[in-house]
Amino acid sequence: MTGDDLDFQPGDGPTSGISVTLTAGTLQAIRERVGKRGVSAYLEKAAQRQIERDNLDELIADFDKTHGPADPEAVAAKRARLTGGTSNADAAA
Repeated sequence: MTGDDLDFQPGDGPTSGISVTLTAGTLQAIRERVGKRGVSAYLEKAAQRQIERDNLDELIADFDKTHGPADPEAVAAKRARLTGGTSNADAAA
């Protein structure tokens, strides 16, 4: 059985080499952060974060489709509670 026959979650399974094309500026910025030998690990983590964001976007879209969009004032109030700031509704008063 080859690696293509198995299902792995992001971050799991054996490594596999691919070719990736990046702009020179992006590659330079990555190398400045992690050095030449850290590029693959950096890109792996970036890809995992993007997959998490994509999955979250899909969950939010499904929720909105079922329940309608979230109330902006309620979101601002909850954000204020989480961050210790004031909500936009509080600031307008």
